[in-house]
Amino acid sequence: MIELLGLRKSFSGARDWRWWRKPVCVEALRDLSFVARDGCITGLLGPNGAGKTTALRVLGGLVEPDTGVARIDGLDVAQHPAVARSKLGLLGDARGLYPRLSARENILYFARLHGMDSVTAHRRCAALSEMLEMGDILDRRCEGFSQGERMKTALARALIHDPPNVVLDEPTNGLDVMATRSLRTVLQHLSSQAGGRKCVVFSTHIMQEVEALCDEVHVIYQGAAVANGSVQDLKALSGAPSLEDAFVQLTYGRRSAPLAETA
Repeated sequence: MIELLGLRKSFSGARDWRWWRKPVCVEALRDLSFVARDGCITGLLGPNGAGKTTALRVLGGLVEPDTGVARIDGLDVAQHPAVARSKLGLLGDARGLYPRLSARENILYFARLHGMDSVTAHRRCAALSEMLEMGDILDRRCEGFSQGERMKTALARALIHDPPNVVLDEPTNGLDVMATRSLRTVLQHLSSQAGGRKCVVFSTHIMQEVEALCDEVHVIYQGAAVANGSVQDLKALSGAPSLEDAFVQLTYGRRSAPLAETA
């Protein structure tokens, strides 16, 4: 289970040429809280700049919040960073593969970083290769990989230590239709009984992904959670016929009226 409780985070911008002016302070997270349960796919839905990536970086221990707590299976990430991260598989927005290494070498390198022995690492790599259909790319250098091939390799790298919690930051960006469908199948497997009922969290701004995958959705806008529930719950809350309309009502609808129909 993943818990983010009362997170606040601000970033100071660069000072401009008028030296007497203070640096601009950007409030990325404003008292953000949500819980993601085991055996469920939880979506973080929000526009670009809503704070989704900052929240996930706090969860991964990459950014320290100003206030608030991030917990992974009850462990405070700030107080027990190494143990908490061992329970998390994180696929960030930057794939960060080593281009001169093969997909297998990238995956096994991360297995070593997690302290896995060679036999277990190779066995786990083979299982992930089969699940992600990586047989044709496993021993190819990552240099020149397509976006879908990079995604599969980065996901296998994040899952190599079989973490109970999996977090993905906008994983379908740049993927074609077949790669997106393949990723959906993998995420559904991970959260199912057969996949070990993992806690799966992914951020997106694509409505179709949320409708196709999510058991629960947290709508984030300007650094705060403005609504949560199932897709049907969000439609009912906003009185909108579609998730897209519900999203607009719950976020942008607070400050803008719908466009009038034209003949």
